[in-house]
Order: sequence, then C-alpha cells, then structure tokens
Amino acid sequence: MAENGEGLGTVPEHERILQEIESTDTACVGPTLRSVYDDQPNAHKKFMEKLDACIRNHDKEIEKMCNFHHQGFVDAITELLKVRTDAEKLKVQVTDTNRKFQDAGKEVIVQTEDIIRCRIQQRNITTVVEKLQLCLPVLEMYSKLKEQMSAKRYYSALKTMEQLENVYFPRVSQYRFCQLMIENLPKLREDIKEISMSDLKDFLESIRKHSDKIGETAMKQAQQQKTFSVALQKQNRVQFGKNIHFNDRIPEERNEVELKRAFEEEDENEEEVLTVQDLVDFSPVYRCLHIYSVLGDEETFENYYRKQRKKQARLVLQPQSNMHETVDGYRRYFTQIVGFFVVEDHILHVTQGLVTRAYTDELWNMALSKIIAVLRAHSSYCTDPDLVLELKNLIVLFADTLQGYGFPVNRLFDLLFEIREQYNETLLKKWAGVFRDIFEEDNYSPIPIVNEEEYKVVISKFPFQDPDLEKQSFPKKFPMSQSVPHIYIQVKEFIYASLKFSESLHRSSTEIDDMLRKSTNLLLTRTLSSCLLNLIRKPHIGLTELVQIIINTTHLEQACRYLEDFITNITNISQETVHTTRLYGLSTFKDARHAAEGEIYTKLNQKIDEFVQLADYDWTMSEPDGRASGYLMDLINFLRSIFQVFTHLPGKVAQTACMSACQHLSTSLMQMLLDSELKQISMGAVQQFNLDVIQCELFASSEPVPGFQGDTLQLAFIDLRQLLDLFMVWDWSTYLADYGQPASKYLRVNPNTALTLLEKVHRGMKDTSKKNNIFAQFRKNDRDKQKLIETVVKQLRSLVNGMSQHT
Repeated sequence: MAENGEGLGTVPEHERILQEIESTDTACVGPTLRSVYDDQPNAHKKFMEKLDACIRNHDKEIEKMCNFHHQGFVDAITELLKVRTDAEKLKVQVTDTNRKFQDAGKEVIVQTEDIIRCRIQQRNITTVVEKLQLCLPVLEMYSKLKEQMSAKRYYSALKTMEQLENVYFPRVSQYRFCQLMIENLPKLREDIKEISMSDLKDFLESIRKHSDKIGETAMKQAQQQKTFSVALQKQNRVQFGKNIHFNDRIPEERNEVELKRAFEEEDENEEEVLTVQDLVDFSPVYRCLHIYSVLGDEETFENYYRKQRKKQARLVLQPQSNMHETVDGYRRYFTQIVGFFVVEDHILHVTQGLVTRAYTDELWNMALSKIIAVLRAHSSYCTDPDLVLELKNLIVLFADTLQGYGFPVNRLFDLLFEIREQYNETLLKKWAGVFRDIFEEDNYSPIPIVNEEEYKVVISKFPFQDPDLEKQSFPKKFPMSQSVPHIYIQVKEFIYASLKFSESLHRSSTEIDDMLRKSTNLLLTRTLSSCLLNLIRKPHIGLTELVQIIINTTHLEQACRYLEDFITNITNISQETVHTTRLYGLSTFKDARHAAEGEIYTKLNQKIDEFVQLADYDWTMSEPDGRASGYLMDLINFLRSIFQVFTHLPGKVAQTACMSACQHLSTSLMQMLLDSELKQISMGAVQQFNLDVIQCELFASSEPVPGFQGDTLQLAFIDLRQLLDLFMVWDWSTYLADYGQPASKYLRVNPNTALTLLEKVHRGMKDTSKKNNIFAQFRKNDRDKQKLIETVVKQLRSLVNGMSQHT
C-alpha cells in the first residue's frame, strides 16, 4: 500500500517533467533532467517507462494524422507530375526569352555604362568647380598680398594676412598649396618688420639731419609772433605812457616804424608759414607703428624708438668746442634742440602711446639740465657784451618757442639771470675802456661856447642849468670840461644796453627798474669810480687837471637825479610807486673828489719840493744878499698862479690846499735848516734864510685864497719865525727864562731844534774865527761869544735831557 501510494505520488511529477521537456527550449532542459536524478532511487526507471509510454502515444497520433492526409498527398503528387511537363515547356520559353533579352540589353548596357561614366565625370567636374570656387578667393587674396608687398603697402598686407589666416585658410586647409602659403606668412611678416624698421631708421637719420631746419622754422615762427606782440605792446605804451625827459630818446616814431614793419612781415610770411608736417614725412613712423601694432609687438617698437631718440638727444645736446666764439654756433645748437623736441611733441599728439607726456617730460628735464650746464660753461668764455646779448636773445627765443609747445622753461630764465650778471661784467669792462678813452681825449678845460647853437648842443647832451651862465653874453664857458657830457651820454648808453638784456625776461617793470638801478650803481661805484681814481693818480695829471676833475665830479653828481628820472621813464614806473634802490652817484663822485683833493695836496707838495730842491744856499756866507732867493720867489709866483685856478673850487678845498702848501713849505724850510748833512751855518746864511721866510710870510698875509680869518695862514710859518727871531736877536736869556711859560715869546721853539741849529751856527763861527784870526782886535769878542754859546748849549742840553726824562 505504501509502495502503491508512493507510485501514485511520482506519476504526476513525471508528467510535469515531460511537459517541461516538451515546452522548454532544448538548451534549458538540463536542470529538468537533473531533477529526475535528484528524486528517489527508482524514479529514473519509472521516468523512462513513462517516457516510452509518452513516445508510443505520440507515434500513434502521427500515424493517425498521416492516415488522415495520405489521399490528399497522393493527389498532390499526381498534379505535380502533370505540372512538370508544363514547367519544362515554360522553362524553355523563359530560357529563350532570357536569351532574347540578353541579346537586346547588350547595347543598353553599353550606353548605360557611358551614361554612368558621364555622370561620374559631371559629378567630378562639379566637385572641382566647387573646390576651385573655394580656393580662388584664397589665391586672389594671396595674389593681392603679393601686390601689396610689391607696392610697399605693408600695413594693408598685414591686414590681408589676417583675413587669409582667419577667414580663407580654414576653408582650404586640407590642400598642400594652403600649407605652403601658411608656412610662408611668418617669413613675410618678418620681411615687413625688417623693411618697416629700415624705413624707421632712415626716418630717424633724416630728422637728425634736418632737425636744425625744423628748429629754425619753429623759432622763426615764434620770433614773428613775438615781434608782432611786442610791436602792439609798444604802441599801447606810446598811447597811454608818460612823456619822457627832454634829454631822453623818445621811441614813439621808432615804435610806429617797428609796428608797421611787423605788420608787413606778418603779411609777407602769412603764406609761407610751414608746419613740421610740411618739413618732415612722418609716414614711416605711422606705418611702422601700425605694422608693429598689428603684429602685436608694439612694445618692442616703442622701446626701440625711444632708445634711438635718446641717443639722438645726447648727440644733439653735445655742443661744439668752439660754440662760444660766434652767435651762429649757439644758433645751430638751439635750432637742433628745438627741432628734436618739436618732432617729439608732434609724435606725442598724433600717435597713441609711442611717446607719452611722462617720457617727453623726463627727456626734457634731462636735456634742460644738460643745456643749462653747457650754456653756463660756454657763456663764461664770452667777453663781448654784444655776443652775450645775442646769446640772451637766442635763449629767450629758444625758451619761448619750446614753451609754446608745452615744455617748462623757468630754469632757462633763471639761467638768464646768471648770464645777466656776466653780461653786466662785460658791459662794465667795455665801459671802463670807454671812460678811459673819454678821459684821455679830454683837455680838462672849461667848454668854450661861441654861439647859441653850440650852447644848445651841450645842453642837449647834459642837463646843465645855471641862470647866471645863461645871462652871460657869447662867447662864454661851461664850468665843466668836455668829458662830462660824454660820460653822461655813455652812462645813459650803458642803461640802454643793460635794458636790452632785461627785456623779454618776463619780469615786471618794477623788477626791471630795480635791475637797471643796480647795474647803474655798479657802473658808477665800481667802473667809473675806478677810472676816476686811476685818472687822478696818473703822473701826467697836473694840478690844473685835478681842479677841473673836481669841478667835473661836482656836476656829474648833480646830474645823478636826472639819470634816476631817465631810468624811471624808460621803465614806465610811476615816481609815486617806486620803492627801489637809489643811485650811489653822490658817494661815488664824492669819493673821487676827495681823492682828487688829496692828490692836489700831494702834487702841490711835490711841486713845492721840486722848487725847494733848487735852493742853493751858501751856508758860509758872511753877509746876506739883501733880497730873497730866486727859487723861493719862483715858488711863490707859482703858488699865486695855482691858487688863482683854485677860485673855481669849493672854498674849503682851496683853503685846505693853501694851508697845506704853506705848512709843507714851512716844514721843508725847517728840515733844510736841520738837515743832518748840513754841519755848519754862518749868521749871514741865517739872515739870508730869514729874508726868504719873510717873503713866505708876506705871501701868506696877501690872502692868496679868500676866506682865511686874520693871520691864520701866517701861523703856518710861526715855528720858523720864532726860531729865526731867536737867532737874529740872540735873545737866549729870554728864551731860557721864559721856557715853558704859556706867554713865552718863543713858545713854538723846541729846545732840541734850537740846540741843533745853535751847534751848526757855533761851528760856523769857529770856522769864521779861524779864517779871520789875523785880526787880533776881534779875538776877544769871538771868545766871549763862543763862551756864551757853550753856556747856552749846556742849558739847552739840560732842557732836552729833562724833556726826555719827563717823556
């Protein structure tokens, strides 16, 4: 039962497995079969039995199916056999028809092949045309590039290259000719860079050679503009200015002429105005700049341009060694510099970034320092004031020209103030020669006037006013000599010359006025004063000339106020607003006058010494001649004539000269008596000497120069008079008794002087006694006198010793 139950349980399982095998894909039947072996041990056998049973069932079904369809199969075979005959006939017909079709289609095939071949050719032609249409623009652009290169249109060529690279080459990049073109473009770019750089070098060399012409044109235009402006300003000053002193040069007519000339020059040059573009072709710079910009190498071009221009700047700023010798040397130097910076200014304004304002400012500051150093060095060699003035005008024009282009030039005007000092020095040296020539040509005598015309000529040259002289009838004389109006005129010429330098310095009228006054003060206090002092000290200048020099300096001193008015007028400064330096003419001419007075005193004393040296006394004479010595009378006559000339001098000068002469004469006579080489003097010689002193006293009492009070002039001989009276009267007892008393008769006689002269007289007496010893009756008197002299000598020596001990 159990086995039966077990067998019943496996049958459905085997059926399920068989269903799976029948319904499952053959590749997946493996796991199903494996389940058969995984079951109970006898399951395999049972499954095989079940499988055989299933196969038998299927065979039975197939047999039933075949039996059902067998008659239909037989009928179908019979019909096929019948169709076979018809099929063979049909085959023959089809074969025949096929053969006929093949024979007929051979021509069609040939024609079809021709058509296909033509279609292929047509397609190829179309493709070629399309490709050629694509390549032709490239070839045309490349041809255009070649033409541009040949025509030196390099900027356009670079643009064409850009179009080729960006637009055309990408379309035909697969072709070999395109690769060749692409490989050739860098070489063309390098060629363009080299050619444009060569053009730039030629341009730089050209502007280096023509910079002086550029600068000359720029400076000429600046000069024309300045001339026109100055003429207008002068016309305005003439219309609104003040009247100028009658001695001064009135510039109204000259200003009108200058204005007219300025207008004429402006009209003539209006059509001739050239710009820097007219003189220089800047296209190489623009072309090169554009080329390098397109090539993306603009920085290289800028650096090269600036480097080369800096080198040129150094060359331009290097002056010639002999530049200071002529004004043309300075002009060439300035025109080259102006030309250089005019070009740089043009490049600055017409290009973007090639040069910058910072670069030009740096270059100008470097150049300005060099220019100032060069001008300072070379101008120091200039000794001609005209050359220095022309240099100043060139510097002003140079500065005004560059200032018009925006370059700062204040340092140049500061330099002009330094050069102005040098200009004044050269003027002072020149005028020193002028003054020396005037003094050498002067005759040092009052200017004679014979008629009204001559009088007006002198008045027009020198501001002299003297009502008394005007009232005198012709002929008459001006008190000063011819040198006075000449010096006055030359001082004014110096002021004009100094004014020429001060003009165009962009300074106010007050500053110019102050500069003129300072320059004039230097002329008066240094140059003219030095020339006067040298003139006064010259050996050939006599007393008469010295007197005239004093008179001349007096009138020149009085004319200084007219010079101040003259300076005020030419600078258009109102008298009420002037707070500037005064002229030092007062002190200058006063010092010269004092020097001349001192020289008068010295020369007068020298002349007195010359006369005194002519004295030829016989110091051993026994009796006087009874009249004064000849040399002394000549000296007195000379003094009388000289003091008559002194009447034109100020009173104190004449009195001082007269007193000095008398004192010097007295001293000289005293020294003659006390000369150590003179060993003995006779009483006859003393008496003769006394006669000469009497003549001197008579001269002093005759008042040779008015203004002395009482016997003031005679006091110059008081020492001699008291000494001679002591010996003539032989009043030794009174002298010795009253010595030291304020009321002493011989108060001015020094014991040492008296002793010296007494010893000489004593020796003379001894010598006379020896010669006259044959006369016995005189021996006793001589012995008594000698004893008296010895006694007096002893007393005098005691006085002298007492004085020395007291001292």
